Amino acid sequence: MTDHSKIAIVGAGSLRGRELNDALSDSPFAGADFLLMDDEAEIGSLEAVGDEVTFVQRIEPSSFNRTDFVFFAGDQPLTRKHWQSAHRAGASIIDLSGALEGEPDILVRAPWVTDELQASSIQPSPNLETPAVVTAHPVAVTLALLLHRISQAAELRSASATVLEPASEYGRAAMDELHQQTVKLLSFQDLPRQVYDTQVAFNVTPAFGEAAKYNLAVSESRIRRHLALLTAHRLPEVGIQLLHAPVFHGYGISLALELAGPISLNHVEAALAGEHVDVVTAESDPPTNLSVAGQPDILVRARPWDSKPAESTHYWLWAGLDNLRFSALNALACALELKRLRPQGEVQ
Repeated sequence: MTDHSKIAIVGAGSLRGRELNDALSDSPFAGADFLLMDDEAEIGSLEAVGDEVTFVQRIEPSSFNRTDFVFFAGDQPLTRKHWQSAHRAGASIIDLSGALEGEPDILVRAPWVTDELQASSIQPSPNLETPAVVTAHPVAVTLALLLHRISQAAELRSASATVLEPASEYGRAAMDELHQQTVKLLSFQDLPRQVYDTQVAFNVTPAFGEAAKYNLAVSESRIRRHLALLTAHRLPEVGIQLLHAPVFHGYGISLALELAGPISLNHVEAALAGEHVDVVTAESDPPTNLSVAGQPDILVRARPWDSKPAESTHYWLWAGLDNLRFSALNALACALELKRLRPQGEVQ
């Protein structure tokens, strides 16, 4: 069946916008009418949407007229500037930037987690009165899925996660600065610091400089907050430490688990396997930033803390995911959830 929706992507030239564009082109929305929008820097550039090529347009107050769905995939100021216009036009709004979290009646969503837990989170489900949904942080979605599945196999006593964050989580400017710092270091030149205000090339850091455009503590808090929302506090509190790694793409997550009773590695792997999670056994190469690139699923490997006992109460999980791809697919799942609420062929 041909989809007749009208869909706008605001921030179409961003990393998330382009990944979202690809995800929508290979989805039930593929036949929709797409509008690509961005700020002045991207206006006029050409982007492919499926088999079609279209221009990135300037954002005007009337740009959202008769749109069914608007995805905000750019930076937070861009979202804050234009989301009310999209709301007044009656569009269903999906915010990938996180700018709208905390606004009245706006929900943080990850439909995969809601479906898996077969229960509502501590927030209500969206309805036609919901002004927008914010896509949950990809690490929070990952932890919710992995921890819930483990808890179905054995009582989970405690869990702690060390999360390695890539530069692409903060957009093209952050990636460019990582690249430029690497080149400058190798040629013994002063480092650019406009984004991070610290050295990130060849360096793992728990904090950026005081003048940085982003704050790791804020990102870490967002992961923790979204995990609590998604799981309705039904799992043990998870210790989370966020570190920024000198890589361009892909999260790495080292997750330590303590279980109430011993279970086998085979039991752990069987519990983890399922939709959106691909278990990598010891016979295969482990997940890496390279191997997760372009993958729609979480790649995860499990092993006992100690040396290969028949059963153990303590396990390490090493998980990797493509942050941009995963975020785009979660946004797509949110849009499909909202689509089911909209009267067919009507813009509310």
